[in-house]
Amino acid sequence: MGTGLQPVSGSRPRAFSYAWLKGRARALAAEAYVSHKDELPQSLKSISWDDYQAIAFRSDRALWRDDDTAFQIQLFHLGLYFQQPVKIHEVIDGEATELAYRQDLFRYNGDQPLGDLPEDLGYAGFRIHYHNNFALDLAAFLGASYFRAVGAEMQYGLSARGLAIDTGMNREEEFPRFSEFWLEQPAPGSQLLRVWALLDSPSTTGAYAFVLDPGRNMVMDVDVALYPRTEITRAGIAPLTSMYQVGENDDRMGYDWRPEIHDSDGLAIRNGNGEWLWRPLVNPVNLRFNTFQDNNPVGFGLLQRDRDFDHYQDDGVFYDRRPSLWVEPRGDWGRGSVDLVEIPTVDETFDNIVAFWHPQEPLLPGREYLYSYRLHWGAQAPLRPYELATVQATRTGLGGEALTETWLYQYTPPPVVERQLY
Repeated sequence: MGTGLQPVSGSRPRAFSYAWLKGRARALAAEAYVSHKDELPQSLKSISWDDYQAIAFRSDRALWRDDDTAFQIQLFHLGLYFQQPVKIHEVIDGEATELAYRQDLFRYNGDQPLGDLPEDLGYAGFRIHYHNNFALDLAAFLGASYFRAVGAEMQYGLSARGLAIDTGMNREEEFPRFSEFWLEQPAPGSQLLRVWALLDSPSTTGAYAFVLDPGRNMVMDVDVALYPRTEITRAGIAPLTSMYQVGENDDRMGYDWRPEIHDSDGLAIRNGNGEWLWRPLVNPVNLRFNTFQDNNPVGFGLLQRDRDFDHYQDDGVFYDRRPSLWVEPRGDWGRGSVDLVEIPTVDETFDNIVAFWHPQEPLLPGREYLYSYRLHWGAQAPLRPYELATVQATRTGLGGEALTETWLYQYTPPPVVERQLY
C-alpha cells in the first residue's frame, strides 16, 4: 500500500477470485436492491461545486507509489454528483483487503476537512496512472458504471459503461453502478493491470473482470457475468457514451466560433457478414433511435475520424485528439442489433450519443448471461479494411440535368492502391 492508505480497522484479508465474485453477484441478485444514497453525510450531500472541484487526492499517497509496479492508483472523493459510496479493495497474492477512507489523503478548499467522516465511508471511484508519465491519467472509473481511458494522444473523450438499461426508451433509464472494485497489485515488470467490479441495480447484478494493457493505445479485455433480478427487455451490452453537437455535415452554429464540436463523428460497424457500415452522427431536432440488426457482430465503435485541428479551432479541449473506441466481441453474441441513440443538445458538456449491442432475446431472472469483449481506445479502430477504399465525404445538390438531385461520394484509396497509382 502507498503511504497513508490503510485497511479498514478490524478487517482481515480474505481469499478473492473472479469465481468468488460471480458467486457473490448471483447471491445478491436473489436479494432486494438496496440504494445507499441516503447514507452520505450531509456535509457531502450539500457541498458546492467549487468546494468539490477543489478536493484533490495527494499524489504522494497513491496506491503502490512505494512499490515496484508500473501503475499507481489515486482515489476520487464522494460528494456532489457522486453520492453512493464505492468500496475499493487491494488484492495481493489472491487475498483482498478493503481500503479505509482517510481525510488526510486529500487536499480541500482552504485545507478544511468536511467534519468527522467514518473510515468506512468509501470513495466515489479511482483513476489509474502509468509509469510512462505518472502525472497524467491513463484511465478512470467514476460514476454509475462509467469508465474511460486515453489512447496514444493522452486525451480523454468518450466513455464506456458496464451496462445500459432502457436507454432512449419512453420510460426512465436505469443506471446500474459499480458498487465495489478489487485492484490487483501488478507483479514487478508486469505491464498489465487487473481490475474486478461488482455491478448492482434494481434490475440486475453483475461481475466484471478487466485486464488493462496500455501499450501504444489502451486495450481492455472485459468479461461480464449478469444475473438479472427482473426481466430486462432493453439491455445494452458494451455501451459507449459520447457527444456530438456540430460537425462538417451540419450548418455552422452562429453562436460559437468553432466549426466543429464533437467527441465522435460516426458509428462504425463490421457486421457478422464482414460488411463495413459507417453512420455519420447528427445532433437531431428530436430524439433519434437507429437499429442495425446483426448476427454475431465482428465489431462496432464510435470513432473520431477527423483529426485536423483546423476543423475544430479549440486549443482548450482539443477535440482533434479525442480517442475512438472500438468494441471487439469475443465468442458468439448471437442475434441482436447495434443500437444508436442520438439526443438533441445545445451543451457540449452533455453526452448525447449512445451506442450498444442489444440482444434479441430479453434477459430473464434466475439465469446467468456471459459476455466477453475487447475495447480498443485510440485514434484508429483496429480491423480497418485496408483492402477497401474509405468514404471521405458525401455531398448532394442539384447538378447536371436540370432539377435532378446529384449525390457525390468521395473516396480515399487504400494504401496499396495509393502506392500503385502514385
